[in-house]
Amino acid sequence: MAGKTINENKFMEIKMKEFLLIFRTDFKNTPDSSPEEIQATNKRWMDWIGGIAAQNKLFDKGNRLANNGRVIRANKSVIDGPYTEIKESIGGYIIIKVESYNEAVDIGKGCPIFNVGGNVEIREISKS
Repeated sequence: MAGKTINENKFMEIKMKEFLLIFRTDFKNTPDSSPEEIQATNKRWMDWIGGIAAQNKLFDKGNRLANNGRVIRANKSVIDGPYTEIKESIGGYIIIKVESYNEAVDIGKGCPIFNVGGNVEIREISKS
């Protein structure tokens, strides 16, 4: 009989995991950019995300986040946020679907956030 049975196909499927990549940087100390620099930065981001999508590993392209927000503390008090005690704030995120943390880290290493002194936090999305 030619071909594989349904059970054989399921056995051959690779278990992919979803990872959240969170982009952080100190936006307050990022120098102002010219329109040309902003355009070049946007292109680097689009190329990087496009490369992930071309590998069929982009699960959710995420969004950039505004620099301001609110934080609700345990006592239900609300303060302007994000946390003012820390220098870095979250600028955006994407979700990728890959086989392992190592693969997620390899993808994260190409992130353009490093060009402005930022960092990438990688977290596996738990399905349980």
